[in-house]
Formats: sequence, structure tokens, C-alpha cells
Amino acid sequence: MEKVENPQVLFSWKAPLRPYKKQSKLILRFYLALAFLLSLIVFFFGDKIILLPIWAILFLFYTLTITPPPEVENKITTFGIESAGVIASWENLSHFYFGQRFGFDTLTIVSQPPFFYHLYLTLPNKEVKQKVFDLLVQHLIFQEKPHKTITDKIADFFLGLLPEDKEETINPPKDIPAASPKPQPA
Repeated sequence: MEKVENPQVLFSWKAPLRPYKKQSKLILRFYLALAFLLSLIVFFFGDKIILLPIWAILFLFYTLTITPPPEVENKITTFGIESAGVIASWENLSHFYFGQRFGFDTLTIVSQPPFFYHLYLTLPNKEVKQKVFDLLVQHLIFQEKPHKTITDKIADFFLGLLPEDKEETINPPKDIPAASPKPQPA
């Protein structure tokens, strides 16, 4: 039996469900230290029941850091966008914009008011980004500088706090002259 290609699919691509970068143990120590610090502050100056959400969020960060996302198929069809089993029709969508996180290009599609749902898609390369852009501008408004919600601002703030992973390279100090060969006695 032959597989029939759906004529309503304009473009499809496979990409990770979310941007992901394998993190070092330094990030996990940072999460643990931050949770411990917040726990101490809450324990001595606040309501102790708030400790539960702090450690639940720590567990969430831990699992999202350690677990790589699955690869999903995203589709742009004549009726809307389908990603990970969620279908958003063109009538319910308002605008879109691009961003970048962990070295991946990301596409954010925002729905109509009053709900302003956000659909986040990962784009694997520049060719896919250009093709998606060409198809989306026919149906949605493109925003070069999007208005960031409070959630986006909080996420950017916490991403700015994360320590950067730097690859260590061993270079000789520049102030020590290179050793010159000693003359051998004859």
C-alpha cells in the first residue's frame, strides 16, 4: 500500500520539542545553591509552606536540564499550524516573531486576544527558518521587536543568571619567554 502525501501540508520539519543544551554539573550546583538560599530565607523569615514550591521548581529545573527533549514533527498547513499534536488555526493566531535560545532559532506564535496563547517551535537551521518565514508572512503579522510578557522577562532574567559553560584551554603564560636551546660544550 502506497503512502499518500497530504496535499494540505505546505511545509513540515522535524526538530526538538524545546531548545536544549547539555549542561555541566556547574548548572546543577547553581540550581541547588539557589534553592537552598531561598529555602533558608523563607524558613527564617517567612511561611514554611513555601518551601514545597521552591523544591518542586528545583526538581522541574533538574529534569528539564538532564532530560533531552523528544523530536517532533511540525507542520504548516492550509488551515493552520500543527505541532506535537496541537493544532492552531489561522483564525486564532495573531502574530509571530523569532528568537534564539541555547544556539537554536525559535519561533513564537501568539494567538488572538483575550487569551494570548504562545506556541513555541524550534527551528533546526536557517533554511527552515526562511521557508517558515515566507509561509507565515502570508497569514500572520511579523514582529521584529516583540512585546515581552512578564513571563518572558522573568525567563530572560533567570537565563541571564545562569553561569556560562566555558571550555578550558591550557595556554602558556605570555610573560614567560620561550626557552632557548643552551649551547653544548664541545
